[in-house]
Amino acid sequence: MNILVADDELAIRELVGELLEADGHTVTLAEDGEDALEKFKLSWHEIVFSDIRMPKMNGIELLQAIKEVNENTQFIIMTSHASIDNSIDALKKGAFDYILKPFESLEVVTEAANSAINNLSGIRRQQYLLNTLSRQNEELDDLNKEFREMAIRDGLTGLFNHRYAKERLDEEFERSIRFARDLTVLFMDLDNFKFFNDTHGHQAGDEILQTLAAIMMKCVRESDTLARWGGEEFIVIAPETSKKKGCILAEKIRRTVARHAFPHGSDQPLGLVSLSIGISSRTEATENAEKLLRFADDAVYAAKDSGRNRSILCTAPQQMVIVRTASKTEKKKASA
Repeated sequence: MNILVADDELAIRELVGELLEADGHTVTLAEDGEDALEKFKLSWHEIVFSDIRMPKMNGIELLQAIKEVNENTQFIIMTSHASIDNSIDALKKGAFDYILKPFESLEVVTEAANSAINNLSGIRRQQYLLNTLSRQNEELDDLNKEFREMAIRDGLTGLFNHRYAKERLDEEFERSIRFARDLTVLFMDLDNFKFFNDTHGHQAGDEILQTLAAIMMKCVRESDTLARWGGEEFIVIAPETSKKKGCILAEKIRRTVARHAFPHGSDQPLGLVSLSIGISSRTEATENAEKLLRFADDAVYAAKDSGRNRSILCTAPQQMVIVRTASKTEKKKASA
């Protein structure tokens, strides 16, 4: 250990210094409190032996000054019987121990140093454990976040999964009711996906789904929830979105997908990879989230029955409106 010995009596400080050096410690001597504080600031000392009565700065003042620099420094007061009350006061202010002068035996110095070393080791061990625990807690938080992401994400596309989308739909529906806000749902199905898988294999099909997810992510807002509902089905939950804006969003997604040059897209029955999209916005006829989703699902079936690669809005049971029929140029742009 690096130990600082402060005493205005030369004989005492040299005696204590020699005893501690004999035990293998590195010792610095100081002739008063101010000298000790300067030397402490210049070089780190784990233990300080200090007389309580010194000129310029007494032991208690030195103790307080050193504790401001490093509260873990072990401070040992050297005092006479006449000033034992001051020594007790020093203990209350953070001193580790005190020894009486004149020393009953020289062993009291080495014993005090050894006790201070053991105490310091305990403090360091405690700090190490606290730091380790803090680091482990941070790592655990990171793992929990990662597990949370894994629990709500689809493993193939990276989009939100069915369970998370269902929770968000329920939450957004309740919010739209409570605050009388617009809410639109887009239900999307990849056209002729079974034909694609049967023709080109499931690995190529997975790549199509991954590319499709990336394309759709660029079309939606941060406030929207885009999720893989299952298989080749996807859903967009669009809060604060009117029926008209929902139709615009659906067409944006549909056109962007239809115009993308997917591998083997020209081999598809329509000559391109495309989506059929059902749109439903909350109205008085949609008293719950399940019905809102069912309207959108019904609209998807209507889009497929009417030729695929189109968006259809369901305004009420059995009331469907084609938003826009696919143009003939989309096939040409996709194949190009």
